[in-house]
Amino acid sequence: MSSQRMMTSSALLNVMVNAVQKAGRAMVRDFGEIEHLQVSRKSLGDFVSTADHRSEKILVEELKRGRPEFGFLLEEGGVIAGKDPENTWIIDPLDGTTNFLHGIPHFAINVALKRKDEIVAGVTYNPVTDEFYWSEKGSGTFMNQRRLRVSGRRNLDEALIATGTPFGKHGNSDLFLKSFQKLVPVVSGIRRSGSAALDLAYLAAGRLDGLMVMNMSIWDLAAGSLMIREAGGYCCDFDGKQDFLNTGNMIAGNETIYAELKALIGK
Repeated sequence: MSSQRMMTSSALLNVMVNAVQKAGRAMVRDFGEIEHLQVSRKSLGDFVSTADHRSEKILVEELKRGRPEFGFLLEEGGVIAGKDPENTWIIDPLDGTTNFLHGIPHFAINVALKRKDEIVAGVTYNPVTDEFYWSEKGSGTFMNQRRLRVSGRRNLDEALIATGTPFGKHGNSDLFLKSFQKLVPVVSGIRRSGSAALDLAYLAAGRLDGLMVMNMSIWDLAAGSLMIREAGGYCCDFDGKQDFLNTGNMIAGNETIYAELKALIGK
């Protein structure tokens, strides 16, 4: 990505951009040689590759260089305390690992900054397509240099909805199937892309009209939740509260689709 695409970003976002760009270059090289990757199996359907760890290492090093006092919450590496207790980087170094390992170019690097109890900045980058989604509180949401807005569709029967399916021992299959059965008859289509981070970014970009996910982790949702809100959208958990970063369950969309989904599948 050329630096000119992000020339209007803040100093904070420049730190995030530089870190994600460097990790992205390494990830593209790994993706090009995917058959040579050393892969260890953590559990059914949940893999961690050398690319995950390489990406995370680069992100931590670069973000520490830019903001040495900040702490980290890492998918692979856990918690790293910082001298500044109010600022924490939340990192998913490779969201969409299964896609990556199967040669499907739909995955992302996801980085958010939590200040106290609030997400104040987020970036989601697919290094293969070179699409960089970014947002800072109060400044809107962008894909590269283009300002984003959520979809303007107002009817569920015209809406394309993103979701994620439980797999193996992950998630609540019964709850998902009940919610899925409510959605199928009333929406235009349902997509399960394999990358929650890109689903949230696509919703902010208006490519998707609504979203229902469950059993996610904070690093899946943190950056994208800010992007959706800064693009004019709405998010809540299944109880209609703003606790989705803790519950891992989220309903999202523009004002109308969000309200319809909340009424249809909310608790």
